Amino acid sequence: MQWHGRSQRKETGGRYRPMRKKRKYEIGRDPLPAVIGERKIRKIRVRGGNYKIRILGERYANVTNPKTGETKKVEIKDVLENAANPHYVRRDIITKGAIVITDMGKARITSRPGQDGCVNAVLIEEAENEEQG
Repeated sequence: MQWHGRSQRKETGGRYRPMRKKRKYEIGRDPLPAVIGERKIRKIRVRGGNYKIRILGERYANVTNPKTGETKKVEIKDVLENAANPHYVRRDIITKGAIVITDMGKARITSRPGQDGCVNAVLIEEAENEEQG
């Protein structure tokens, strides 16, 4: 668990006097990144008694082709680019906005795998073998 309240130190290094103690609604969790691999999920209870399905590993994505409007479940081969963190590419970490290579072609992830429980993507460039066929 992580405390996401105000820092006890000022930017200059001086000390803030605490207004109150830590509160339950100020806690957070350590990040658990979604990677390409065997499907692995974790159900997490969140504030209000709701649940988030956190993906820890996923091999497939639901990719939508905007030209035809059809959606297919295809295999994710590799992470090509990730604007969230360049180091996520070599670690094959999937986040929203990441560009992945799939069987259909290059696709951009539109869902949040750490919170939604699924990997959805939109096709941005078709694979060459499908364009010919």
